[in-house]
Amino acid sequence: MSEMTRDLIAVRDGRDREAFGRLYDYFAPRLKGIMIRSGLRDGSAEDAVQDVMLSVWHKAAQFDPHRAEAAGWIYGIARNRRIDLARRRPLSLPEELPEPESLEPDQAQVIALQQEARHLAEALDRLAPEQAEVLRAAYFDDISHSRISDAKGLPLGTIKSRIRLGLERLRHELRDIAP
Repeated sequence: MSEMTRDLIAVRDGRDREAFGRLYDYFAPRLKGIMIRSGLRDGSAEDAVQDVMLSVWHKAAQFDPHRAEAAGWIYGIARNRRIDLARRRPLSLPEELPEPESLEPDQAQVIALQQEARHLAEALDRLAPEQAEVLRAAYFDDISHSRISDAKGLPLGTIKSRIRLGLERLRHELRDIAP
């Protein structure tokens, strides 16, 4: 049996103030650190520690050394206190985001997207047909690699290689238009 457990039994059985003082001196700084790490400010953390240690004093009669060590029992009280405090805290409201001036893209964006789409279509046309076909299926039609493999009757590794090689070639073809 640990010294802390003996002290808590002394508090439970004899309301021993010296034993409680030793428990307080040991646990208060540790509990404060836990409370601060869990998001409480310094003053709130100290108040929470006071509440926990007050509960230890008042609930010492409920301590059973056969079920838990003193540290586990005290940390359990602290955990429950922290949960209670978190439940009482009002939920923060999300910041209001400014509404965009217009949801419509401006003309320059539309033209830029059209040009990028044209460059992509031209680059896809320059790929080997088997690479372009699997890239279109995977990225435009959103078909999984395994389904493409089944549909084509080719091994999955072949499909993945064609996709990888096709993407590498596209990257090379489109490098001049990338930002």
